[in-house]
Amino acid sequence: MKSIQKLPREKVLRDPVHNYIHVEYPFILELIDTREFQRLRRIRQLGGAAFTFHGGEHSRFTHSLGVYEVTRQIVNNFNRNYPSKEAGDGLWDDSESIVALAAALLHDVGHGAYSHTFEHIFHTDHEQFTQEIITSEKTEINQVLKKVSLDFPEKVASVINKTYPNPQVVQMISSQIDADRMDYLLRDAYMTGTQYGMFDLTRILRVMRPYSGGITFEKNGMHAVEDYILSRFQMYQQVYFHPASRGMEVVLTHLLERAKYVYEQGELPKNSMSNLLAPFLEHNFTLEDYLNLDDGVLNANFSLLRYHHDKILSDLAGKFLDRKPFKSVQITDESKPQIQYLKTLVEKVGFDSDYYTALNDSFDLPYDAYHPDQKKPKTQIEIMISDSNWMELSKLSKIVEAISGKQEGDERFYFPRVMIKGNSQDPELQELYAEFQSYIKNGELLSQREEA
Repeated sequence: MKSIQKLPREKVLRDPVHNYIHVEYPFILELIDTREFQRLRRIRQLGGAAFTFHGGEHSRFTHSLGVYEVTRQIVNNFNRNYPSKEAGDGLWDDSESIVALAAALLHDVGHGAYSHTFEHIFHTDHEQFTQEIITSEKTEINQVLKKVSLDFPEKVASVINKTYPNPQVVQMISSQIDADRMDYLLRDAYMTGTQYGMFDLTRILRVMRPYSGGITFEKNGMHAVEDYILSRFQMYQQVYFHPASRGMEVVLTHLLERAKYVYEQGELPKNSMSNLLAPFLEHNFTLEDYLNLDDGVLNANFSLLRYHHDKILSDLAGKFLDRKPFKSVQITDESKPQIQYLKTLVEKVGFDSDYYTALNDSFDLPYDAYHPDQKKPKTQIEIMISDSNWMELSKLSKIVEAISGKQEGDERFYFPRVMIKGNSQDPELQELYAEFQSYIKNGELLSQREEA
């Protein structure tokens, strides 16, 4: 790999979380200016959670810049304090820096419109698309990376794929305490106003150091790492798993499912907007189709679909655009047998239960609890006891031990809000509402009906 020249003077980008994003290499600026990276401005980071926390309007573009900046700080710390003296000494090799920086910047470039909900419906994988965007000769990103070296795109893609031979670089981008997680927790906490997502990033970066097996943390900084683990735990419970956010995700899921059904019936009109969505409804899409789709394109389609003659499709489009989430109650194994009857009541009121009810389990949402007993390296946070001795975090921390392997969450039954908020002059309809409500108390589904 040829020597990479730095800018005569670094460029800085203002950022609400890190104050400045420092860009030292021309090729990083070129990557930021590519079509594929600029597309991330049009994809919101928080998806459905932005409907609950109104400040959470930030994009994957801002997050990706933040991950790059955290990685830049790690790399500079390693170069300054832990430079490799000889091959195999487990310290930091400066030649790895540009691979780490490029992978950090591009780690989310393959995310699609409304991210995880879209992936679930159309069976896409954002990590696979990230690697394809990086390695495809048709992308601007690939052309920029090839200026570094012809094999540089494959090197960067292998970091995303976790097959890159240097574990320090892989763990910097993807591990239980990586630049990706540290930025999105701080950024999401800041933008949503949820203070319990904050932790001491400066201290964590100070005690982080390379070793032959990857990245470890000095013991005197263990409490900062504990704080990070707890902050992450709280953010998932309070923000990412919020019932109202999940209610909007349910509406979006059913909306896309209904659009797919109506399209297959030949009843979705052909126009410039629906043509961008059509390849996904047919599950026959290319990388170019994927890059043409973002949150704005989906929302424009939904704006058209709210006037469609299919009542379910138009109603769900309106509910999503106007933020009308389904209501929900928490369910247990004991109360779950009642759900089928409640669906029958929803049908009697006039709703199709396939599109107006849902079970949603937060345990199935994209989150990996800290499982130190698993053998995959990414599940470990190693604390440095001495120069040749490391211990996994939960063996030293009673706080982390208490939540290790545990994932707090709930399973919820979603249904139209009118079932508990409705007030009809029709006696028969009002009786159905009352019967439905008799199975619910304090936000939970009862195992048997409660008599009035």
